[in-house]
Amino acid sequence: VQLQASGGGSVQPGGSLRLSCKASGFGMPNFAIGWFRQAPGKKREGVSCISNNVEVSAYADSVKGRFTISRDNAQNTVYLQMNNLKPGDTAVYYCATFGPCVATAPVPDLFDYWGQGTQVTVSS
Repeated sequence: VQLQASGGGSVQPGGSLRLSCKASGFGMPNFAIGWFRQAPGKKREGVSCISNNVEVSAYADSVKGRFTISRDNAQNTVYLQMNNLKPGDTAVYYCATFGPCVATAPVPDLFDYWGQGTQVTVSS
């Protein structure tokens, strides 16, 4: 089982990034995928998630209207499009699976398998 997150970088406030989470070694289309982030000195928090069949997607209040999650099951990849980035979005972003995606932001403790993180820095 492997989750490979990529797409992080440094941008100015108002900029955009698209994160990718590439899965391998398991049937990714059968599982929800969540995106999480952890800023220095803060707890890991749920950002967004998408169910296996795309019927459910959820976002943290802090990113609603700015971030969009999507998935391409044929490519075993989940994306997080991040627009209008703010300095408060600066964090290491992680994707995870084997957890539930319901109508609220994903809960980190409920996801069992994590990929490595990708750094997002928003600064002028």
